[in-house]
Parts: sequence; structure tokens; C-alpha cells
Amino acid sequence: MNVLPLALYALACAAYVWHFARRNPLLGRAATTLLVAAAMAHTFVIGMETMEFGQIPIAGTTSAISTFVWLLALAYLYTEMTTDERAMGAFILPLIVAFQAIPALNPGVESPAAVLQGPFFGLHVSSLMFAYASFALACVIGITYVLLFKEIKAKHLGFFYARLPSLQILDSMNQRAIVVGWIFLTIGLIVGAVWPPQARISAAGVEDPRVQAISLLDPKIFLALVCWLVYSFEAFAARRIGWGGRRAAYLSAIGFVIVMLNFVPISYFVNNSHDF
Repeated sequence: MNVLPLALYALACAAYVWHFARRNPLLGRAATTLLVAAAMAHTFVIGMETMEFGQIPIAGTTSAISTFVWLLALAYLYTEMTTDERAMGAFILPLIVAFQAIPALNPGVESPAAVLQGPFFGLHVSSLMFAYASFALACVIGITYVLLFKEIKAKHLGFFYARLPSLQILDSMNQRAIVVGWIFLTIGLIVGAVWPPQARISAAGVEDPRVQAISLLDPKIFLALVCWLVYSFEAFAARRIGWGGRRAAYLSAIGFVIVMLNFVPISYFVNNSHDF
């Protein structure tokens, strides 16, 4: 079912890139329409999987990636509609297409184990997914900030200068995305610390290794804490010591690399890490 959203995201990506190159308002509206259609199709898929398994599909890595893509698309659409700026679409959509290809090419939704059902687990993973979507936006905004900054510094006001918002607007958007992501990451980590004891109690007699093995030495948990420290420093530095602009952009990129390292390679290839 994830193939249709992938196809629509790919069409929207092509339209956004074309719009970015030509700055044609008609192409921009077509790109937004395609993205809305893709998000609606993806919402239908998420809804069907939720009805089938009784909760949002977040129990397995592949399912979580699909949900992450869905949240990222919705977050970008909200940003576009509130700022009336489509330039970011040419940078966000390739990321969406790349990640959506994973559940499309590796279909299947895991039926959640009994120990993974309940409000604590759902809130834990959903908060992290929303945080990751916010950090993805911040990373892309930071990249565009650096591209525009270098063009202005070189006094060659051309391709990016004519197509991107001002440095001040990009910096403000980056900081806003970081704060929102940090709030949800903090919620996810707090709930993740509270959930395991509750899961052990509710799973009377059931020894689920994914819960029993949870500790600070788990690579996934360790990197999540490192990620929290990076974004905490960025949020603090931007307001207290003036680390905005390029420094904030670079920190956004570093933080998102940690997020993606935790989200994909560790989830798929590190066997001693809990895979949810």
C-alpha cells in the first residue's frame, strides 16, 4: 500500500524541483496539490494499518519509517501554508521520497506484541517520530541557510538568492523547528524512561527481550541521549550566547546525522538494540 504514496511523493518532488528552478507559480501550485494528494493517500494507508492492528503503525522499524515520512510531509505542508514559501519543498521532498522507498520496497507491518500495546509505548514512539520530523525540517533549513550565506558572502547574488527566503527568516524557521523537536524529544525520552517498568508489570509472566534488555548501554538509547544533548545545546546557545545562523545550521545537520544513524542503521543492523 505504500507504493501509491511513494509515486505521488516522487511526482511532487519533481514538481517542486521544477518550480524551484523556474519559479513558475503554476508549477508551485501543482507541486503543493501533488503533495497534498500524497499526504492524503499516506493518511489512508496509515489509517488502514491502524484499524488492522489497533494502533498507529510504529511497532517495527519499517512501520516507524513510514509514520515518520507521513509526519514529515504534514509538518512541511503546515510550514509551507503558514509561510507561503515553497522553496524548501525542493529540498524536503527528496528526503521524503528516499525514506518512503524503504517501506514501499520492504512492505509489511508488524503486529505489535502485547507488551508494546498501550498509551505509554504509543506516546513514546509518536513523540520521537514527531521530534525526528522537526529535526529533519531543521536540517534542510540549515543546509539552505548555508547555501544562501555562501552565495551572499561571495557577493554573487544569483541562483539561491533569487529563490530562498532571507537569512533571517531561515534562521528563525530553523530555531522554531529545533525548539518544537526538542520538546517532543524530551517528552519521548521521559515517557521512554517511565514505560519499561510499566511494561514489565503489565506483561505478567511474559519475558519480552526487547523490554528486559533496555538499559543506558543500549546503542539506541545512548544515541538518543546524545541527540538530546546536541539539540539542548543548540536551543540554549541560540538564545544565550548568540549561536545562531551558520553555527545553528551546522549543529542542526550534526544532530540530524545522529538521528538518522539511530533511526535506520542501528534499528536494522544492531541486534542488541531494541527494534521499536
